[in-house]
Amino acid sequence: MTFGNVMKLLSVLDAVKHLKRKGWVLMKVPEPETVACHMYRMAVLAMSLEGQIEGLDVSRAVFMSLVHDLAEAIVGDITPHCGVTDEDKYERENQAGSLICCTAIQEIASLVPVAVSGNQWVELWREYEAQNTLEAKVVKHLDKFDMIAQAYDYERKYDLTHQADNSFFSLTRVNKFEIVAMDLAMDHF
Repeated sequence: MTFGNVMKLLSVLDAVKHLKRKGWVLMKVPEPETVACHMYRMAVLAMSLEGQIEGLDVSRAVFMSLVHDLAEAIVGDITPHCGVTDEDKYERENQAGSLICCTAIQEIASLVPVAVSGNQWVELWREYEAQNTLEAKVVKHLDKFDMIAQAYDYERKYDLTHQADNSFFSLTRVNKFEIVAMDLAMDHF
């Protein structure tokens, strides 16, 4: 692996490490989480599902959690409030996902025998977007669950009850059962 490719990969990782999640920024949350923090938390939640959902490939769900928002390093964190259609968002992220894999990711994967190759990272992202597998559906649920849990945490930490009409924060009231007992939320799998 060349030093240049290492630097390209680090640049992508640095971007998601510092990219604040747009929804929290728009809601003026102090110290909003980053995309990397969100993906890491989802991956750890996916790890905690070992043996909890019949037929779930936990390793695949963990990898999917770690790549599902990786394209945001290039296209940014696009939310429904940004005025971008789902189709346009998919196209932007699809192009970015391909670009990422054409650089350092394929090379680093070839150096680490047990690693998932760059092409597999793109396949995992596309699988997540298509929502045709158990793993994709679980990861999508974890994505929503993490957002709801994060809204609940922000609401308590920053006393954001004045934002009760906000779509993010109202979810914590509607779905508090998910915060209290994740296994109940996972029962439908």
